[in-house]
Amino acid sequence: MSYQVLARKWRPRNFSTLVGQEHVVRALTHALSEQRLHHAYLFTGTRGVGKTTIARILAKSLNCESGVTATPCGTCSACQEIDGGRFVDLLEVDAATNTRVDEMRQLLENAVYAPTRGRFKVYVIDEVHMLSNSAFNAMLKTLEEPPEHVKFILATTDPQKIPVTVLSRCLQFNLKQMPAAAITNHLTHILQAEEISHDAPALGLIARSAAGSMRDALSLLDQAIAHGAGKVEEGQVRAMLGTVDQDYLFAILEALAAGDASAMLAVAADLGVRSLSFAAALQELAALLTRIQIAQCVPTAIDDDEPERERLLAIAAAFSPEFIQLAYQIALVGRSELSAAPDEYAGFVMTLLRLHAFRPSSVADVVAASRQRGTVPLPSATPRSAPRPESVPPTPAPSSPPAAATVPRSEVGAAPMVSEHDWDAIVAALPLSGLARTLAQHCELRRMDDGECLLRLAPAQTHLQMKPAPERLQQALSDYFARPLRLRFELAANEADTPAATAGRERQERQERAEAAIARDGFVRDVIESLDASVVEASIKPIA
Repeated sequence: MSYQVLARKWRPRNFSTLVGQEHVVRALTHALSEQRLHHAYLFTGTRGVGKTTIARILAKSLNCESGVTATPCGTCSACQEIDGGRFVDLLEVDAATNTRVDEMRQLLENAVYAPTRGRFKVYVIDEVHMLSNSAFNAMLKTLEEPPEHVKFILATTDPQKIPVTVLSRCLQFNLKQMPAAAITNHLTHILQAEEISHDAPALGLIARSAAGSMRDALSLLDQAIAHGAGKVEEGQVRAMLGTVDQDYLFAILEALAAGDASAMLAVAADLGVRSLSFAAALQELAALLTRIQIAQCVPTAIDDDEPERERLLAIAAAFSPEFIQLAYQIALVGRSELSAAPDEYAGFVMTLLRLHAFRPSSVADVVAASRQRGTVPLPSATPRSAPRPESVPPTPAPSSPPAAATVPRSEVGAAPMVSEHDWDAIVAALPLSGLARTLAQHCELRRMDDGECLLRLAPAQTHLQMKPAPERLQQALSDYFARPLRLRFELAANEADTPAATAGRERQERQERAEAAIARDGFVRDVIESLDASVVEASIKPIA
């Protein structure tokens, strides 16, 4: 008797044996029980999650001789023929090889005829996104209003390539990737039924390698059984998959906690001798660091029956949560840099040494150490009663007000008027930025007395008075002169240069000097004369 692979032998025959798609099973079961049947279904999801399997179970539910039911009997001729792929009214079409419009039209022309054996004629179109645009357009009308005896079941791994007009005519179900725990439990059930010796860690490796696909997991299980001569053991599965033993990863982290770089390099050398993938090692290291971070932040999330629980908790206690985050990032970056390294071994070793170089027990220790090394007296710590001598102007007589000794630029504040020439220096000294500085640079100082500052602003610049620029300028002037000032504007043409005009004139003068220097340069003149060249004046920029 020929051997049947596990993926076909253990394909679910009804909704109760389907694994990991409870949301789809629930919706279809209720629809079948209440006879609320749609004419078109679309199943989406990655490979090996059950799209075709659900389509066949749904076809059995629609055509079972016991009636439309969510629990097909599996023993009638219709159910057995569907399971065997011989049911004449179940048409499975591979859209990847039947992409043309002529093939789709030929298929749909037969849809008008009544089913031969069953209750419904079921069209299962796999990889429907591979159809051409013309083929999609050809099926739109039939898909929207098919005959009562026709049901369409579409399946795809890439729903984004399906036209919206097709999506709107279907009930769409998104099948999820299988959780690793669900795959492990299903593999355990199969091996127990097949009476094959196995251990739990080996099945966990297969489940993680399957990446959410039950079909991939069953194919790997077939390979593992053959590789282990009828047994599924962790060591043999690791050798078959080329995965890195967790002992290597724990040895790296334990050496890292002890600060033993030589032990880390010994682990790297051992991995190289065994020809294990360094990229896979860093990937598994990142996954282990994730579990360690979970153990640090949510200890209750680690199951009591976790085989490596004690080692996880020991590593979690040896490092700070901040360092685990850093180590996780280093592992990911190191894995992405392997292709740019001289060789994979060198890239892996440099990643381990990077972990060793950045191994502080906590970020707080680093901050504390840097503060201890860089502690200097802050200017704010200087007592206000003893200011620096150079910041205090000499007082002419003991009768002068005490406040005058602490007011910067007191000689400016004491003057009843400020000349127009001083405004450039005042604006340059004000701690302003953005719109407030632009406003100050375009103003002309008209008058300043003890409580008011009058500025003239050209009518073309009134947009600069948008809030909060005037308030910020007023506050900066009050702080500069160390007394409250009320800022007032008058709109009129400027009679003298503003700081902005002065700066513009100086820029223009520098530009003219630069252009004149270029024109006088002997080398430039020679090039112009010998090559009939010309100078692009816009490219000349002053260097000072």
